[in-house]
Amino acid sequence: MNPARGEAAIRIAGHAVTLRPSFAALVAAEGEIGPLFAMVERAAEGRLALGELAALFWHCAADLPEGVGRDHFNEAVLEGGLIRATPALKVLIGQILQGR
Repeated sequence: MNPARGEAAIRIAGHAVTLRPSFAALVAAEGEIGPLFAMVERAAEGRLALGELAALFWHCAADLPEGVGRDHFNEAVLEGGLIRATPALKVLIGQILQGR
């Protein structure tokens, strides 16, 4: 993980997974959850859905452990809880709003 590049990390299946908010990753996330600015607004209002959070993380995940599919990934995000996901979400939202 490289914070200078706007990357964050979460733990999935016992591994630190880098979340890299590349243009391609953010476009893919936007295609699934809708406009990112609206997602940021919902997050600021405390209305971000767990599925949206997991989708953003999924599309930004750069180095998933072998054999981790979408369902396993989503369950791992849920297991980790919002407390553990929030720091990574803040980094990604910062990159969405500020860019590099």
